[in-house]
Amino acid sequence: MKKGLEGPPPADRPTPAGRRNKQGIRIDPEVEATHEPRRTVISALVTHEPGVLSDVSGLFSRRQFNIESLTVGPTEDEDHARITIVVEEPDPGIDQIEKQLRKLVPVISVRELEPDAMRRELALIKVDASRPDQVAAVAEMYGGKTVDSSPETATIEVTGARQKIEAAIDTFSQFGVREISRTGTTALARGTDRTAASSTAQPADEANYEDQYTHTANDD
Repeated sequence: MKKGLEGPPPADRPTPAGRRNKQGIRIDPEVEATHEPRRTVISALVTHEPGVLSDVSGLFSRRQFNIESLTVGPTEDEDHARITIVVEEPDPGIDQIEKQLRKLVPVISVRELEPDAMRRELALIKVDASRPDQVAAVAEMYGGKTVDSSPETATIEVTGARQKIEAAIDTFSQFGVREISRTGTTALARGTDRTAASSTAQPADEANYEDQYTHTANDD
């Protein structure tokens, strides 16, 4: 009578990748791997109603996601608003952000924007005005404009990508920066590409919109 299992001897059998934990359960190497964070922009089209921003910010707080900036404003449709979120997370975290946002009742559509999307930020930079000609020259170099001035200070408005804003602030620091206020990033997809589709134009990736819209904020 033949003993043992049929097949190749144990030394020749394939061995699954990954180590085992203390309970003997094998851990998927992909799950255990360390993922480097990356910065990306997520656009969410939402119903324009009270409490939406609170729902979204509460979600990020509960999940401890790292938000770099969050902006919200009306769209071409008075019933909708657009929330633009800049996050820096590993890819698994970014996927979770999108999935959890889609579960919120007021959220109509969620999309991670491509790297070439139009991204803009506005900054107000108040500096010492002891050298007004040089301040004006720097403002012109960055396409900024003076929105307020006095014998002691000048406030410059600069609009552009995050890198441009940070470069402008760094250059203005030679005069002595008193205050800075930044809006955070807002963004739109280029060309005819939809940034985040409305409920009336369900593209392929939003085909399950009706099902998503019936979820509640507590379905985490």
